[in-house]
Amino acid sequence: MNEQEYINYTRIAEAIEYIQKNFTEQPTLDEIAERVNLSPFHFQRLFTDWAGVSPKKFLQFTSVQHAKKILNNSKSTLFETAYKTGLSGTGRLHDLFVKIEGMTPGEYKNKGENLTINYSFTESKFGRILVASTHKGICDMGFVENKEIAFLELQKRFPKASFIHQTDEIQQNALQIYTQDWSKINEIKLHLKGTDFQLKVWEALLKIPKGNLATYGNIANSINKPNASRAVGTAIGNNPIAFLIPCHRVIQSTGVFGGYKWGTTRKTAIIGWEASQNNV
Repeated sequence: MNEQEYINYTRIAEAIEYIQKNFTEQPTLDEIAERVNLSPFHFQRLFTDWAGVSPKKFLQFTSVQHAKKILNNSKSTLFETAYKTGLSGTGRLHDLFVKIEGMTPGEYKNKGENLTINYSFTESKFGRILVASTHKGICDMGFVENKEIAFLELQKRFPKASFIHQTDEIQQNALQIYTQDWSKINEIKLHLKGTDFQLKVWEALLKIPKGNLATYGNIANSINKPNASRAVGTAIGNNPIAFLIPCHRVIQSTGVFGGYKWGTTRKTAIIGWEASQNNV
């Protein structure tokens, strides 16, 4: 690290510390930039390069993390939570939660209470699958070895939800992915919980054609985050929807297939099968 890089690093570190200590005041871009003696334009660009997100996004994420702690550890109302987080009202808290967490603050606080989840098990070319859905869409889909363990893990994600062991139309439509390319399916609804960054990565995965492969760097470039390959890898590893969101199509730049949430052997088999389908 040369002298200028070190100076930039210390400025961004100071900015992050300032945001974390003062987020309840919801400081503006101008205020944070002034703190580190940079113009707002230069600070915005420098912060995004180093942190991978804009100052505004970082402030939003910090605010939501604080709100989550309050909702988890107290009986505070949503209005009290918004006030303690430095937000102007429950409307802003709601908007931030939906954008960052993929759910409303009420849904987060209730941990799935009043949410009904249908789930079922089915066999595919690559092993048994658990698929779960709400009225909004598929919320979980993964390969499983043990039904009981898989269901317990689903319950941990939505500890207060009601579960019904049944197959519905949303699940049936999604499972068509095993007989035809996802792009040929008229409508697949998803009910995803994820950060804005994760959702962008998962959306980018959907654009990889069947039978083709991409690298982590390719995905990072496609979402305009060329230096975020590691963060992209983490987001891919957190993908809750197997095969339908094709994280198996992402490999290392060296050509090595790399890891897979549902097993590297399965990943190799899926990639090989998809390649053979393109040659049929």
